[in-house]
Amino acid sequence: MSIHIDHTRTWLERAVIGLNLCPFAKAVAVKDQIRYVVTEVDTPAELMEALATELRLLAEADPATLDTTLLIHPKVLTDFLDFNWFMELADQALEEMGLEGVLQVAHFHPQFQFADTLADDITNYTNRSPYPTLHLLREDSVDRAVDAFPEASAIYEKNIDTLRTLGHAGWQALDLPKG
Repeated sequence: MSIHIDHTRTWLERAVIGLNLCPFAKAVAVKDQIRYVVTEVDTPAELMEALATELRLLAEADPATLDTTLLIHPKVLTDFLDFNWFMELADQALEEMGLEGVLQVAHFHPQFQFADTLADDITNYTNRSPYPTLHLLREDSVDRAVDAFPEASAIYEKNIDTLRTLGHAGWQALDLPKG
């Protein structure tokens, strides 16, 4: 399982932090406040159980020690459309657990595709990871980061510009691991 974490850390360091796709990621990485969890579950139902466990753990943890979790699930929801559908269930779980407004779930996937883009559009790579991954975040941390970053709403556009400038050849030059 450590290979999945190694690949995900490399992606985080080279792409997310290295290209500054998320200006908030470096601080939690440097402080070692990211929990990396690999689950070997095979079904969406089992993944939902793992997600609920990790949501509870993050909600109860001291933010100074654990600020965010990357739940890596290489064996389930490998098809992006199935994965995208699952995100609705993840949001429902937050609500049912009383964690809406406390935590949020973002997502990364090797086949990530924004609506109205072609599969090979370089802009999709802003959310492409080596494995299907659910990113559990604290709302308070997101709010603090956004307050500290005066142009947070421009991150999306900046990322698109970064990836378009980088192009496919530049992305490949990052030598990111593939799941």
